[in-house]
Amino acid sequence: MKILVVVGARPNFMKAAPILKAIAGFNGMLGEWAEGIQPVLVHTGQHYDTRMSDAFFADLEMPQPDVFLGAGSGSHAQQTAEIMKRFEPVLLQEKPDVLLIVGDVNSTLACALVASKAPSRPAIVHVEAGLRSFDRGMPEEINRILTDQLSDLLFVTEESGVRNLRAEGVPEHKIHLVGNTMIDSLREYESCADRSAVLQRLEISRRSYALLTLHRPANVDEHDALVEILEGLSDLSTAMPVIFPAHPRTQAKIRELGLGADCDRCLRMLEPLGYLDFLCLMKNARIVVTDSGGIQEETTALGIPCVTARDNTERPVTIDAGTNVLGGTRRESIARAIRMQLAFKGKRSVPELWDGRAAARIVGILADRFLRPGAVPTGDATGQIAENAR
Repeated sequence: MKILVVVGARPNFMKAAPILKAIAGFNGMLGEWAEGIQPVLVHTGQHYDTRMSDAFFADLEMPQPDVFLGAGSGSHAQQTAEIMKRFEPVLLQEKPDVLLIVGDVNSTLACALVASKAPSRPAIVHVEAGLRSFDRGMPEEINRILTDQLSDLLFVTEESGVRNLRAEGVPEHKIHLVGNTMIDSLREYESCADRSAVLQRLEISRRSYALLTLHRPANVDEHDALVEILEGLSDLSTAMPVIFPAHPRTQAKIRELGLGADCDRCLRMLEPLGYLDFLCLMKNARIVVTDSGGIQEETTALGIPCVTARDNTERPVTIDAGTNVLGGTRRESIARAIRMQLAFKGKRSVPELWDGRAAARIVGILADRFLRPGAVPTGDATGQIAENAR
């Protein structure tokens, strides 16, 4: 079985890395003579900055991409079209049995669209399927809905995703609740992150600071929207340092909007960090304020209080688990949510199947579903892993 694994942006790397390692482990269990699974890693170049890509490949011990498309940035339409144009020749040349796509970025939808119309159509597999914010003003929501409709196999991180897919009429045999591969990465590298020197470099100590991430256009592209968030952080920044590793695009927007001085006054803005340094900052923070979906999940797994600067979330399990609250995008609601999270003493729980084994379940199901009969002997690793996945 040849499987094309597509990554494009930073969140994809943490989700795909455990799957590539699980494939390698699966092939190792089969022995040299068996055909097994042949992965081909395609990087679209949606995040092409060294700080947003290369550092994550190194920290996550990912192999270098077999194919780099170099699509770069642009509007949603431009970027999606460019990825499609560059991906199609790769798909036609490689002729994979399976296309595996992760998350909800433009690369995910672009490659699903190309594969769905290919003359020799591969099976399309979506990892992190079924998540819904029910806000179609979010570009990621459109990517999620369309990708799920095009996919043949849907791997789901939380129960809400299963319910959403059923409500949309997706056949039951396509849906598999497997857990969260982003949490696989977190569990694997948590001890490595403990050895990071980032706290010493920044001269901060455990639980003495807040961590902030902002990148969504609705929050950082408009002057008044960004001012609301900064004002909402005012009391927090008086109480403790607010560390802000800023996406390059966010930094550019802050300068363009003339808010550099305001940010400098209440935040410690940093260049983007690698995976291990950022994980160290996150697990040792007193509180995290973010508009990122993945960070809502990671803080839930770590038990760190999180305030999401949005009016909705496609990851409701993070709220049900008690680690995350929606702070909205107005100064008063953000400040109120921060006060509530700083005072919260209740019990927090880790969602079902967020146990570091999601990638093994995924590879087991893929092997069970797509490996040719006779490619591996009866009762070998394929059956064992597939059985564990169930």
